[in-house]
Amino acid sequence: MGTLTEGIAALLRRPITDADRDRAALHLLDWIGCAVAGAASETGAVFRRQAARQPAGPARVILGATHTARDAAFANGAFGNVLEMDDVHREAILHPGPVIMPAALALAAERGADGPTLLDAIIRGYDAEIRIGRAMGHAHYRQFHPTASCGPFGSAAAAGSLLGLDDKGMVWALGNAGTQTGGVWQCRAEPVMTKQLHTARAAVMGLEAALLAADGLTGPRAILEGALGVFVGMAPDAKPDRVLADPGAPWLIHETSFKPWPACRHCHATIDAALALRDWVAGREIAAIEVAAYGDAVAFCDRVQPDSVIQSKFSLQHAVAVTLRDGPPPLDAFEAACFTDPGLAALRSRVTLTRDEAFTSAYPARFGSAVTVTLTDGEARHAAIPDALGDPENPLPVADIIDKARRLMHSAGVADDRIERVIDATLALPRGAAVATLDTILP
Repeated sequence: MGTLTEGIAALLRRPITDADRDRAALHLLDWIGCAVAGAASETGAVFRRQAARQPAGPARVILGATHTARDAAFANGAFGNVLEMDDVHREAILHPGPVIMPAALALAAERGADGPTLLDAIIRGYDAEIRIGRAMGHAHYRQFHPTASCGPFGSAAAAGSLLGLDDKGMVWALGNAGTQTGGVWQCRAEPVMTKQLHTARAAVMGLEAALLAADGLTGPRAILEGALGVFVGMAPDAKPDRVLADPGAPWLIHETSFKPWPACRHCHATIDAALALRDWVAGREIAAIEVAAYGDAVAFCDRVQPDSVIQSKFSLQHAVAVTLRDGPPPLDAFEAACFTDPGLAALRSRVTLTRDEAFTSAYPARFGSAVTVTLTDGEARHAAIPDALGDPENPLPVADIIDKARRLMHSAGVADDRIERVIDATLALPRGAAVATLDTILP
């Protein structure tokens, strides 16, 4: 019997269809929008300054010059997660896009790949990362950032696909990606920029592991289930059977959700429930707000008074308050001018969080929440959302995914004509367009 990484390598040889590539192109466009806007942020500026000191090369850094694939993947790997609008897989509880896209796009540009080759690599990267992520278990999530710990497997699989690694080489790449993995959650407890370092490093770890495998560097075959492997060291309640489960299922990129709101995904169903009550509550005096959600949403996002942009994005109290008062939350709903607003602070103080057993038992297969608003006159209304907008059961329309990317690039000051060219070039990749066509018009 082979190891789990050998099983993954075999599964990555499954056929890929035009519909799969179309889906991958949408995720790539979604990442581009997130990355362009993220690169224009304060955190993005740090990574752009660092990239500017690196040697020139053929792969483009978003909002910057061209560099080597490794340096471009590192810089771009930081940008896609800044706004908390990156795609997410529920069961694995991780964000594939901000890790896989930078590695795949940089290597594809450096190697002169065409669109289908790039998209196939992305599809394989998502499958590897998600399969491992969904096996890691809840104890792992309490201590580790899964995008950081599982991301290197995804970027290694994507880069290995672009390099044409055989099964043995892919196993070596996955093994050496896994031996470097980490990403503890302390950054979640402090108002710091470390999450973006997590995604940047994860993109590069996998890319380097694949490049070294192509040159013959061997790697551990049993990196996941071995006696000294990832599961034993980092995932005490791991579910190894989830790695190779459902081998005939569609590629797991189709299970990956798009995020419409610029906040932690644990806040999204609450935002959706608040939006369902928004017209009823508008202009009326609120006495109390109850948010009922699954346990991790409450554990990760209980912040009555956020002190930074990232903390506001991880605050159920702020998410529900700003949505009830102002409607669908734009990017600036989580900026300092908003979370320091006295009116919103007063409204946040009226929010009570409840760990709901039904939502908790359905999680992480479903990310649900309910909001109950009670007015000062005693009238109350309730809205429940079992699946957040953007999940497979509650999908975001394709036109809205494209418009999200358009709005994010526009927020970074990209000219309208260039935005449309980026959109057109990305969506043309499944039909054979060269990656260089996209790379040359990126901001």
